[in-house]
Amino acid sequence: MPPSALDRLASLHIDYPMLFELRNDAAERVSHCGVLEFIAEEGMIYMPYWMMENMLLQEGSIVRVKNVTLPKGTYVKLQPHTKDFLDISNPKAILETTLRNFSCLTTGDSIMVAYNNKKYYIDIIETKPANAISIIETDCEVDFAPPLDYKEPEKPSLPASSGKAAAAVEETPAETEPKFNPFSGAGRRLDGKPLNYQPPPVSSSGSKDKKPDVPNANSQSSAASSSQSNARQAQGKLVFGSNANRTKDTGKAKQSKEEPPKEKEENKFQPFTGKKYSLRG
Repeated sequence: MPPSALDRLASLHIDYPMLFELRNDAAERVSHCGVLEFIAEEGMIYMPYWMMENMLLQEGSIVRVKNVTLPKGTYVKLQPHTKDFLDISNPKAILETTLRNFSCLTTGDSIMVAYNNKKYYIDIIETKPANAISIIETDCEVDFAPPLDYKEPEKPSLPASSGKAAAAVEETPAETEPKFNPFSGAGRRLDGKPLNYQPPPVSSSGSKDKKPDVPNANSQSSAASSSQSNARQAQGKLVFGSNANRTKDTGKAKQSKEEPPKEKEENKFQPFTGKKYSLRG
């Protein structure tokens, strides 16, 4: 800036460090900056080229300069233009070194970071506690957004037919999987002699998995139903056998069975039934 600007500022009660608002009324662009030296020609100010690009200014354009006081920043969110900035070994250290040359940051501006003979442009997309903050002698939290040219990797889309095929492949091993059959080996004698019997063959599915034949179940159910019907016909009488016509003979059978115990009672041991003898002779 020109020396006359320093004389005018010195006569005013301003806050240090000196911070200024730059306004381009033609493009309605606003930014903020500090001052490096007061050695410019009268009526002229010099700005970095990247700042002129932010303000949409050309050489000889008119800009309005105003002294302002900005709050100290607590949070900044940055967004690199390219992914190359993330390939730097230590981008945090590069930013700390570069931001020492800046006195303030404004939301919507783009700053330039020079490293290893290459220029990296970074957008300032958010600042707190205001849209323009001072970064001199303050602890500021820095956050990064994905670069502008970053693209998320596309997930491979599987066709619908492949899903069915995968399900069929998963089902087939379950069907062909052999079941475990315990005690399916052959028996051997300890003395080496041949076995007297041949052990029955064991099926691959196992004896536990076999279901009883349907005819046996039917015969058992028919026998149970016939016995239940005979029991109903007897009406309280105990019937032996499945033929209901023999219920009449059960009474005689009971009487004949009750007689043998009487004969057995006679044949039982009876004490004191022997002969008598006298010691005198």
